[in-house]
Amino acid sequence: MSNTMKTLAVAGAVAAALVGQTTTASAQAKEKCYGVSLAGQNDCAAGPGTTCAGTSTVDYQGNAWTLVDAGTCAEIDLPDGRIGSLEALDRDLPS
Repeated sequence: MSNTMKTLAVAGAVAAALVGQTTTASAQAKEKCYGVSLAGQNDCAAGPGTTCAGTSTVDYQGNAWTLVDAGTCAEIDLPDGRIGSLEALDRDLPS
């Protein structure tokens, strides 16, 4: 194998490793944000009487969460002065 081929192989391996690290880092930069999803669009944990993803029944249901970029939960623009929370909320729960 020529030196050029070896150099290309090493460069390709380094590039692949860097891409893998970037993907992993961005995948880890998420957090659960309660009270920001529309009905049926939560990622999980929609409280009693529900099972998991897509089971919230009320828009912005306080005990249903969605994964969002870390650090953005309280900054999501919601109607009527609502804000997201890193903990389950007691608002907008189904009757």
